[in-house]
Amino acid sequence: MKLLGTPTSPYVRKVRLMLLEKNIAHEYLIDPPREPGSLVARVNPLGRIPALVLDDDTCVFDSPVIAEYVDSLNDSPILIPRDNALARMRVKRWEGLADGIMDSALAVRNERLRPEEKQEPANITLHNNAISRALQFAEGELGNNPWVNGDRLSLGDFALFSTLVYLDLRQPERDWRSAHPKLLDWFGRVAARPSAQTSLAEQ
Repeated sequence: MKLLGTPTSPYVRKVRLMLLEKNIAHEYLIDPPREPGSLVARVNPLGRIPALVLDDDTCVFDSPVIAEYVDSLNDSPILIPRDNALARMRVKRWEGLADGIMDSALAVRNERLRPEEKQEPANITLHNNAISRALQFAEGELGNNPWVNGDRLSLGDFALFSTLVYLDLRQPERDWRSAHPKLLDWFGRVAARPSAQTSLAEQ
């Protein structure tokens, strides 16, 4: 299978980390959708990344769908709980929180890329406030747990890790480390994993 994406996309990083962590053979193709000749629009009708192309040319798109599919391919490890509805909801909620932060961070970036006279400061403030609340929520929910879902590594960890890497890239002025020491400790544990080291080296 092939994963199409870019190293800066947090949604791509999330599924790339899952593939690496589960040791699933795949080819990672850096393929910016806006570049002439990109394969993305040809395989994904939405023209977005990540796009996972299976060996029979079926395209799996939208990162939560890819994450679900990838986790079903083997049990080493199981990253989305399968036999406990409450645990599964919690992991998917962590993914939803992380994706929501990513969505807001992208909205802020897109607003700032507009000519200054056309920017909407209220929109930037709205999304930045959402990010701040979400990070505070994550800090409280994490508590003293080693992973976001307690004592088991999960999709939630890779989703939130990808989000924080993106914030470091696009909002370096946001000092989330000083404000959220528990997130900082947790971030270090995820960053030390071989899958994360491989992903970070690809930036």
